[in-house]
Amino acid sequence: MDVWILESAHAVAVKAADICGELIQRKPDARLGLATGATPQALYAELIRRNRQDHLSFAHVETFNLDEYLGIGPDHPQSFHRAMRDSLFAEVDIDPANTHLLRGDSSDPVAEARAYEALIKRRGGIDLQILGIGRNGHIGFNEPGSSLGSRTRVKTLARATLRDNQLGHPDFEEPIMAITMGIGTILDARALVVLATGAAKAKAVAAALEGPLAAICPASAIQLHPDATVVLDPEAAADLRLTDYYELVDQARRRLPRTSGRI
Repeated sequence: MDVWILESAHAVAVKAADICGELIQRKPDARLGLATGATPQALYAELIRRNRQDHLSFAHVETFNLDEYLGIGPDHPQSFHRAMRDSLFAEVDIDPANTHLLRGDSSDPVAEARAYEALIKRRGGIDLQILGIGRNGHIGFNEPGSSLGSRTRVKTLARATLRDNQLGHPDFEEPIMAITMGIGTILDARALVVLATGAAKAKAVAAALEGPLAAICPASAIQLHPDATVVLDPEAAADLRLTDYYELVDQARRRLPRTSGRI
C-alpha cells in the first residue's frame, strides 16, 4: 500500500489525476472504476481541465461506476447517473456508450447486479478503481458488516450513510437501499486509488490503513490489494500512527527514478 500525505485537498486531486492520466496515456482504452460523492469531485474537475487544456483524451476510455441508489432512475436529479453526467461525462470527449452505471430503477435489481458483475468480467476487468471512504468506513455502498468477498449486489444503507447522504428532495421517499459493487469486485481491479480529505474522514482512514482487516471497516480490505495507492490531505491523515514512516517513504521515493516502482 502506497500512502501519500499531501498538503491540501487540491494536491490530492492533482495526484489522483496524475495517476489516471498516466494510465490513459499508456493505455488509451483503459477501463476506469469511478466513485461519486464529494471527495472525487475535485479529481473530476482536474480531469476535465486536462481534457480541455492538456489534450488528455477519453475517446476510448471505458468507465464503470461503483453504485446507485435503489428506486431512482438515470434522469432523477439525485441519481449517480445524473451526478456523473454533470460532473464528468458531459464535459469530456467520452463516448456515452462506454459509460456503464447500475440501473437503480431496474424491475429486478438482483438480476441487474448479476448482469453488471458479468459485464465487468466480459469487458476484461477494471484497470484502475477510484474509491472514497465513508465516515463509517464503507467503500462503495459496502456498509460495516459486509463480506470482504462480496460481489455486486443490493445493500441496505446504514443510518450513518443515510445521514451523510441526505438527499433532501421533497418529491420522493429517500432510498434506504442501493446496488453496489461488492468488496470482492473492487479488489479484482488491477489497481486502486483511494482518496480521502477532511477531518471527518480521519478515524475511518486510520481504521482502514492501520487497523485490523475486519468487516466492521470495509475499507480495511484495501490492505489485501497488491497495488493500492492512498492519497490524503493532512486532516484526513491526522489519526494515523505511522505518519513519520509515510513521510520517510516519501523522502526515499524522491531519491529514486520514476521507473523504480514501489518501495
